[in-house]
Amino acid sequence: MNMTQKPSAAFVGASWLALGIGMIGYCVGLWRAEMLLNEKGYYFSILMFGVFSVISLQKSVRDRLEGIPVTDLYYALSWISTLLAIVLLIVGLWNATLLPSEKGFYVFSFILAMFGAIAVQKNTRDASSFDNNPKNPSM
Repeated sequence: MNMTQKPSAAFVGASWLALGIGMIGYCVGLWRAEMLLNEKGYYFSILMFGVFSVISLQKSVRDRLEGIPVTDLYYALSWISTLLAIVLLIVGLWNATLLPSEKGFYVFSFILAMFGAIAVQKNTRDASSFDNNPKNPSM
């Protein structure tokens, strides 16, 4: 797939901002939370697993759309790992002794980080495709 337009600086910036706010907010919430260190580790691991999973999922979906071979196994594992990260967060928060507002904070910062990771990956891929396109008039 040839890119006809490079992602705008505003969208690239907004994507990085969403990723940063989501991840930093989530981590600051963990840092300040009154929970055991192993619980903090559990939630931090879910965040990192989730970010990696959605990046992998976005890449495998995009690869398939562009005709780049992706095995069915890897494609399925990308979906399963993304869903597993979400389920693990839900199960952890469901059983946590946190205020509902704290639970909501973790859910929304997690969602923001996942969205930001997908958007950053998409922008990185689009910019790379645009820069490598020999038909790009700005080259």
